[in-house]
Amino acid sequence: MQILKKMKKTGGEKPLRVNILRHLGLTILLAAVIATVFTAWNPYHEDQLTLVERIQSIFASNPGGNSGSFPTPTPQPRPTIGLIPGHQGISGGAECPDGLTELSVNQNVAFKVMELLVADGYDVDILDEKDPDLENYYALALVSIHADSCEFINEQATGFKVSPALDATRPDKSIRLSSCLTSRYMETTQLPIHTGSITHDMTQYYAFNIIRQDIAAAIIELGFLNLDRQILTEQPDLLAEGVYRGILCYIHNEDATLPTGP
Repeated sequence: MQILKKMKKTGGEKPLRVNILRHLGLTILLAAVIATVFTAWNPYHEDQLTLVERIQSIFASNPGGNSGSFPTPTPQPRPTIGLIPGHQGISGGAECPDGLTELSVNQNVAFKVMELLVADGYDVDILDEKDPDLENYYALALVSIHADSCEFINEQATGFKVSPALDATRPDKSIRLSSCLTSRYMETTQLPIHTGSITHDMTQYYAFNIIRQDIAAAIIELGFLNLDRQILTEQPDLLAEGVYRGILCYIHNEDATLPTGP
């Protein structure tokens, strides 16, 4: 009654009744529409698609989907191996009377080792002998590849030798790398070990003192340019295979027992 009285003061009772009837009619109409929609879209109705079928139909109608909106996985960095072709960037190293240089042998083998490692899923850094990048350098392993003198010393001046970075904070890693290189190189090339000629230049190799001290590092002398000249110049693939297998032996933590002779 208070509402009706108030409405009379502003225009009378009739407009209020009309408005009430109008809103009631709209409400009934809206309810009817909603009921019709829910009847037509019944997820449990036997004529309706299942949820899986609905999803499949959506993707079927849009083959491209929204695949472009999914984040692209970040590729994992490939493990890195460092190789130093001995004397690269500073000199030719040992040189034979006919012009054959140690550097040419070292480079030939080092780049073949690189090819094998890259094909096996590794990144390889080829570094100069006194490369600035060696300062605090780190990788899974670092191997410096050299060859020995071209002078005739004696009949026993044949074979290869390997020395680890013993002054590192983790000499065990370098010793294991050295053992693996010795084992696999000997097994692959059938060259003997010439341990008696390991020099101070090998044990205190320049790079050993500037690389990061927890890296596994070693230096290998592939053979003598005099008595081992044939295998050094004619079978670089075989030498590279031996170095490559030695590096993998270390990475995969394989047995590094030296092969027994025939």
